[in-house]
Amino acid sequence: MAKDLPGLIMVFTGNGKGKTTAAVGQAMRALGHGYRVIMIHFMKGRDYGEFLSTEKLPNLTIVRAGRDDFVCRDKPDPIDIELARDGFSQAETAIMSGEYDLVVLDEINVAVDYGLINEEDMLKILREKPKNTAVILTGRNASTELVKMADMVSEVLAIKHHYEHGAECCRGIEF
Repeated sequence: MAKDLPGLIMVFTGNGKGKTTAAVGQAMRALGHGYRVIMIHFMKGRDYGEFLSTEKLPNLTIVRAGRDDFVCRDKPDPIDIELARDGFSQAETAIMSGEYDLVVLDEINVAVDYGLINEEDMLKILREKPKNTAVILTGRNASTELVKMADMVSEVLAIKHHYEHGAECCRGIEF
């Protein structure tokens, strides 16, 4: 375990595009210094570019905790709940184990917002995590309590998006 890595809690939230990309960049920076990183992707099952480009990197573990389908906010499918909770269990193990220097919980804010994961359970793990384990949490609608607890919060604002002009979802840009 990297004793010199501060165990910061970092949040990338907001309605703009780029939260996962920022987290992947932070993970790449940590990997460049020899830190051990795990990325757990909630609500994502597609072959996103970050999976394809990073799955063979040393010191990086990637876990998918979702399927390649949209989750209904008001009535999530039982499989979505099961996948999110399984991913959360793996996240808790990863954070508390001390095996990883950086734990990235991609789209966990959305999973909490949709009720797939209990917010208080997430906050409890963050309060009890080892002091040298850094955690990144991404996704829209970060809770007020998470924002208060975090050491760093970046909000990605949507000012303009190519979807507004009829652009299709594009491999290499959206996934």
